[in-house]
Amino acid sequence: MRKFSFILLILIFSCSKNPETLITHLNGYWEIEEVTLANGTVKQYQFNETIDYININDSLQGFRKKLKPGINDTYFTSDDAEAITLKIENNKLVMYYKTAYAEWKETVLEASEKHLKVSNENKDVYLYKRYIPIQLDID
Repeated sequence: MRKFSFILLILIFSCSKNPETLITHLNGYWEIEEVTLANGTVKQYQFNETIDYININDSLQGFRKKLKPGINDTYFTSDDAEAITLKIENNKLVMYYKTAYAEWKETVLEASEKHLKVSNENKDVYLYKRYIPIQLDID
């Protein structure tokens, strides 16, 4: 029994993720892929007019901006941005947002080179994919 308990503890600790490892994947351009509402309804996004740009610095502070992608790595945006502060709480990575009008938080469920999944306070889950810019060969 003691041997079994020891093996079980090793498996639990090796499978649990360190939320700090998610931070390195947050920076960049993200395109929403789907939203799963708390009631189970899923909304797919086939085309997006805007994408999110996230930039976090070494002090775990940064911003998120909405961008309209153009062609050949061009983007159009306003001066508006949402301030972000990252915190580790209860072994989870939490993103705190702040604008002049509101404050809210999202919990990062997954972050990799290709996907970002977050849950808001309403338990809605947002799945993003890494945005790939439109490249046109202009001769």
